[in-house]
Amino acid sequence: MQRGLIQIYTGDGKGKTTAALGLALRASGAGLKIFIGQFIKCGDYSEIKALRRLKPNVTVRQYGSGRFIRGKPSPEEIKDAKQGLIDLVRIMAGGKYDVVIADEIFCALGCGAVSPSDIKCLIDKKPANIELVLTGRNAPSSIMKRADLVTEMRKIKHPYDCGIKARKGIEF
Repeated sequence: MQRGLIQIYTGDGKGKTTAALGLALRASGAGLKIFIGQFIKCGDYSEIKALRRLKPNVTVRQYGSGRFIRGKPSPEEIKDAKQGLIDLVRIMAGGKYDVVIADEIFCALGCGAVSPSDIKCLIDKKPANIELVLTGRNAPSSIMKRADLVTEMRKIKHPYDCGIKARKGIEF
């Protein structure tokens, strides 16, 4: 059994979720079992459709309303995020999965749906053999210090800046 590490993909650039999903694809190809919990997100995006094709190795659950949270999150959004944390801890303890991805967990943190101590608790409960991947903008340095790998995606140029809308199959 190999040692599982903690990975973080953060920053204001595009590619955090894509990097985590690339890892899921590689892990699935190696016969590993992957659980992806998507915070904030809800919907049948192209990535979700593709991940369904990787069953039974990949399982995805969404914990959100599917919209960007501006200001204070609603009680329902907080409840969804807390349920996501509970599920991730339970899933890691269950031993069925080799890789657990908490996609956009730092966005849930940024809007106040979860706290830094919630994420630290998730990290503390990670079994030694599970790879834990956390994504989202603005990962706190206190959490990044606990990770084995931290990658920051930095925006240099983005099509949105020129008014180009999100394109199906590319951005969603």
